Amino acid sequence: MTTSIQGTASQRRKAAPAVLVLEDGRTFRGRAYGAVGVTFGEAVFSTGMTGYQETLTDPSYHRQVVVMTAPHVGNTGVNDDDPESKRIWVAGYVVRDPARVPSNWRSRRSLDEELTRQGVVGISGIDTRALTRHLRERGAMRVGIFSGNALPDEGTMLAEVRQAPEMKGASLYEEVATKETYVVPAIGEKKYTVAAVDLGIKGMTPHRMAERGIEVHVLPATATVEDIYAVEPDGVFFSNGPGDPEKAEHPVSVMRAVLERKTPLFGICFGNQILGRALGFGTYKLKYGHRGINQPVQDRTTGKVEVTAHNHGFAVDAPLDKVSETPYGRAEVSHVCLNDQVVEGLQLLDQPAFSVQYHPEAAAGPHDAAYLFDRFVELMEGQRA
Repeated sequence: MTTSIQGTASQRRKAAPAVLVLEDGRTFRGRAYGAVGVTFGEAVFSTGMTGYQETLTDPSYHRQVVVMTAPHVGNTGVNDDDPESKRIWVAGYVVRDPARVPSNWRSRRSLDEELTRQGVVGISGIDTRALTRHLRERGAMRVGIFSGNALPDEGTMLAEVRQAPEMKGASLYEEVATKETYVVPAIGEKKYTVAAVDLGIKGMTPHRMAERGIEVHVLPATATVEDIYAVEPDGVFFSNGPGDPEKAEHPVSVMRAVLERKTPLFGICFGNQILGRALGFGTYKLKYGHRGINQPVQDRTTGKVEVTAHNHGFAVDAPLDKVSETPYGRAEVSHVCLNDQVVEGLQLLDQPAFSVQYHPEAAAGPHDAAYLFDRFVELMEGQRA
């Protein structure tokens, strides 16, 4: 929830104090950045040094206040080509040293101006390194950012933060998904048709498939099995998205119906958690999650280690050391994070279905995992043959 007060960027920066209050009572004081007002969310940190525009517009960040660990943010401004969706989704934004003047030939306006234009409340000038270390030790937690010339006392602010909803138990994917089906045409010759269930899809994902000759029908999160097969798909895709996968009963039910038909299936991020639940595994909330574009993951099917882009606070609870029996055949963990051994991918061994927890479309980079879209194409080719 965000309440903002408009004003010029220079006026707000000079005049408006800001306070960040964590639910455990720790506070940080700085200056308003972006809109002036009040916002609440879950405090998380992102370790990416570039790609802040893609981060801001990723629907998976819905209801989260993002802390940037890179100290200098906004130096390339904002352009109209890189957004991953039609709006900024973060609930709030925290930076240490915002750029005074953007410098990039593609820039159309400053990051401060764009945050203000979209009513996103932020704070700058705080010790983001100390805040990040606090979140690593204590875990992601609820937070509020308060800015303006008439701030409440700290006790009132803390009480308001503790009344905000938690991320665990939150069902958010329908809030960010498309309401109407749309089609992303294949680039060049059309070879396949994919039904993509939008749980918070990023714009680059259907583009990566279109580059491979796939016509992508992006369906609402409420799509039924009948809606999916009405487009006569060669494959089915489940996207990334926000919230607790334990609250995603409808997508799990739909995925199980797809698995029963043995249609080639690919899931990313939230889609990986949906596959995990569909196979009978549990999910759990990570202490502080994985967010950034520098996470090391091993593809256990090849032994290759990739540098990958992540944005997830939940993970699948599946055994790393054995093949599991599921209602849809044998399954195994295909990818694992080398930092903490978190499950980063699943695959079925008896039918064409797999998923990964990270973001192989990686518009801001890196691109080590782009081959996964080719793997999806290979599954569809094999099924057609």
